[in-house]
Parts: sequence; structure tokens; C-alpha cells
Amino acid sequence: MGKPSNLLLKLSRKLFVEEEERARFVDALANPQPFHPCIIWRREKPPISPFKTEPPLPWQPNFVERLSLGSKPGLHPLHEKGYFYCLDFSSVFAVSALLTIAPPINLIFDMCAAPGGKSLFAWKALQPELLLANEVIGKRTGMLISNLKRCQVSPSIVLSLDSQVLAKIIPQSAQVVIVDAPCSGQSLLAKGGKAPGCFHPVNINKNANRQKRIIANSAQIVAPQGYLVYMTCTYSLEENEQVCEWFLEKFPQFQAIEIPHLSAYKSQLSTLPCYRIWPQNRLGAGAFTCLFKNTAEGQINQMPQEFLERPGFTLI
Repeated sequence: MGKPSNLLLKLSRKLFVEEEERARFVDALANPQPFHPCIIWRREKPPISPFKTEPPLPWQPNFVERLSLGSKPGLHPLHEKGYFYCLDFSSVFAVSALLTIAPPINLIFDMCAAPGGKSLFAWKALQPELLLANEVIGKRTGMLISNLKRCQVSPSIVLSLDSQVLAKIIPQSAQVVIVDAPCSGQSLLAKGGKAPGCFHPVNINKNANRQKRIIANSAQIVAPQGYLVYMTCTYSLEENEQVCEWFLEKFPQFQAIEIPHLSAYKSQLSTLPCYRIWPQNRLGAGAFTCLFKNTAEGQINQMPQEFLERPGFTLI
């Protein structure tokens, strides 16, 4: 990346009080280093792992493994056979909020599901009666379908509808709704990737407004006493803590709840129980997560059969 931009330096001052931590954060983006590969075992793990693994974190579920640097799990024959799914450990951190929820679960709805890693984690952790994986960007649904089929995540349905449409058709129907919100993608830099304009205020505000629209529509799908988990892979307050604070103002029936196993990662940027990992801590490129509970009373709406059988939906 070269010399850090003024916008990155400005962001670092917003995020960290200590100058040393600011410097570590900026360096992690300016001089990216490889992270440990990570896999979710979809099927039973072999008695002897085919990979050299890192010691698990105390909260890390037994179906997730962090691998030694340099491991290439995507090239292993078991990958093609659907035994596991490769993803960034930051994603595991964010979606691990679901480990706070006790089964049984009737329906999990993943609003922004491609490429499918968080859907797979949710399905594995909570074993729902049905998983609905939605991806509004049509060109990304092929990848989502392929991954869920390869890993045999069934029963599941892949669909591609706008969140506003879904809020009207299937309100108060899912006990768990996942919103892995589209964002400015600042953490891509920590992986050595590119995210043009990711620190520009106009881009950040555009993403924050889109995130608010999606989480507001997603809230209407959450059943009474159900859960909504909101997460991003970016760093800016406007797309994370401030979205969550806005959400609670607009939807007072929701309450942000503690995630005990992530207490060591609690964000210092809000009084809400929300959680972050940072790239300089070397667990992953960075993530934000917050878990909400719908405190409203009432009945769960049944999913209309005609909705599940709509043309264009892919049953897995």
C-alpha cells in the first residue's frame, strides 16, 4: 500500500486513543501480512487432521480449525468433496455470536449470504429445520448455490430478493436472521487486497445508509423472541457501532445482548455490547459483530408454502 493516506490516519485517530495502537493498526493495513487459513468442517473430521493446526481459542467451536501459515486447504481433495469450507477467521469471530443462541431453531434467514460461509456456520451450529440464503446480487448467487451444494447444506433454499420485498412477504417468520452487511471493505487492505475509496466519507456514508436500510428490513423478518446478528468486515464507526445505535432507536423492541465468550473483544467505541477484532492482533483481517434480541411477544408466522415454491428459488 505504501505511505498511509491521510484518511487512514484520520480513521486510526477515531478508533484508538493510544498512539502505539494507532501505529500498529495503520501498519497492519500498510504492510499486510498473511493470516492463518481457517476451515469449517461440514462433515466429521478425520481422526487425524490432514492439516497442521493452531491451538484453538477458548470459544472456538470444535468444527472450526485455524491452520498453520502457508496451508492451502482449498487444494486438498477433501475440499472438493465438501468436507470443509475455507474462510477468514474474522468471519468465524463475527458469526460466532450465534453460539449464544440455544436450539431448536425453526428457520435461519441469511440476508446477504454469498459466498456462503456464515450460512454454513449457522447451519452447523444451530441445525435449523430450514435455512434460507438470500443474495440480492444475482451474479453472486451461483457461487452461493455451488458452495451450499458442495457442502450439502440441506434443507436450504437460495433466493435473490430485495430486503424490502422480503420484509413484506415473510414478516416475523425467522427465529434467527443474519445480516452480514455490504460495507466499504476496509479489511481487504489487511489481506493485501484493494478497496478503492474505502476511507472516503462519501463512500462510508453511502454504505452506512445502505446498511441501515437492510437491517431495518431484516428486523421485520425476525420472529418475536428471535435474534438478529449484524456484522461487517470494515472498521469505521459509521458502519458499525453507529448503525447499531441507530437501529435500537428505530426499533426499540430489540435489545443488544451480551456475548459472553467474546467479552475480551468488547468494543470501546460504544456502550452497547458489540465486539471487534483488529488486524494488528493477527487473528484475522478484522470484524465487527452485535447480537440483538426481539423482545416482542407473539406468534411466529409460518412461512407461506407458495413463497418457498417461487420460481427462481433453488432447493438444496
